[in-house]
Formats: sequence, structure tokens, C-alpha cells
Amino acid sequence: MSEPDLLRVIIVDDEPLARGVVREYLSAQPAVTIVAECGNGFDAVKAVTELAPDLMFLDVQMPKLDGFEVLELLGRAVPVIFTTAYDQYALRAFDVHAVDYLLKPFSEERLAEALVRARGRLAGRAGEEPALDVNGLVAAARPRSGPLERVLIRDGAQVHVLPADRIDFVEAQDDYVSFMADGKSFLKDQTMAAVEAALDPTRFVRIHRSYLLNIERIARVELYAKDSRIAILRDGRKLPVSRAGYQRLSRLL
Repeated sequence: MSEPDLLRVIIVDDEPLARGVVREYLSAQPAVTIVAECGNGFDAVKAVTELAPDLMFLDVQMPKLDGFEVLELLGRAVPVIFTTAYDQYALRAFDVHAVDYLLKPFSEERLAEALVRARGRLAGRAGEEPALDVNGLVAAARPRSGPLERVLIRDGAQVHVLPADRIDFVEAQDDYVSFMADGKSFLKDQTMAAVEAALDPTRFVRIHRSYLLNIERIARVELYAKDSRIAILRDGRKLPVSRAGYQRLSRLL
């Protein structure tokens, strides 16, 4: 923390009245300072990146970016206390290692309890918590009704939103994946397996261990060598196709 016992806090909620309640309750707590209030997830990501707070009060259901998407983008950059009126999110919140979960309307006493938990988490945070796959945890926690329709990528304080139909292909690059869209490359700290599981399997196919291709971008597939082919995209780019990848591709074409 920035100073001994001082909590630098960000409040994130799309409802001004809800932010006001948290602000009022926090004003009665010692050694707490509010460094930012945000009405949407984009502003939250920017504020956390620029201000490096100690703790974030985060609503779950918000327009533009929901609370789980904010957490996906920020990883473990800041401990989180979820605030929401929807108690079905409680287990999911703890699954992604939130410090606490406040069900609206909550009391000043309940918020004070959450602050005690937060201080305990912060006091023991350095070097004691195991490394976690936050992206994987968030993906498992978020309600899903079908294939992912957009991909969120953080670039410093900026957030890129890529609609799935704009993605040409995905390439594995060491510990990251690169999403190619509109002639640009966007890096994300995620596994290829997680990307493959999230995108529409009728549109995206694993043509190679390092490539996941949007089949709508294919112009043709050519034989390159024995049991080896290349996919030539409509813009002329060429991607390798393994034997297993060609079998998967053939089932969709």
C-alpha cells in the first residue's frame, strides 16, 4: 500500500446513487481515501492503470464492460470487493478470488467488515498467494449463453474491443496469443486452448497448433509438401495447415 494502513480506493458502478452510498460509508472509515469514481468498466481499467489503487469496489452488471470483463482485463492488478444486487453472482465472485461480495442494499457495518478482509488480504499479499490463471477463472465464472461475440484486449490504459467476426486468425506467440484483425495485431495474455474454447467452432478452426483461423477468410488451400498444406487467405497471407488441421478444416468447408 502507498502509506501504512492507508487504503486508496476506486468505486466503480454505473449508478450514481450506488456510488454515493459507497462513498458515504467509506467517509466514515479511518485511513481510506477515494482516488476515483467510475461509471463504466472502460474508465475503471484506465483509472486502475493510471492510479494503481489498493482496492476496488466493483459492480457486476454494467453496460459496455461488466465486472467480470473488468477483472479479466486487469488480472490481479488490484483486489476487488464486488457490489451488486444479484446474489447469483456471489459464488462466481469468490471463484475469481474477490476479497468480498456485498449484496445491495448492504449496511455500513457490512462494508466495514469487507474493509477488514481487504486489509488482511493486502497485509499478506506479498509473495504468499499462488499464481493464478485469472483469465481462465473469469472465463469459467462469467455466464455464457453461446460462443464469444467479442474479445477484450488491454493495451495499457486503453481497451480494444474486437468483434469476433472481424478476427482473421489467432496466432500463438510464446505465452501470448495474437489476434489479427483489420490488418493489425493485438496481443493478449491468454492460451490458445482458451481462445479456441471460447470462439464459435463453426467459424474458427484450429488449422495448426499455432493457428486458429476464421474460415470466412480462406481463399483456397494448397498442397505444400507431403501431408502438409497452406491456407491462402483472401488478402494473400499464407498460414500453415497441419494434417490434423486439414481434417478439421475439411469438415467445415
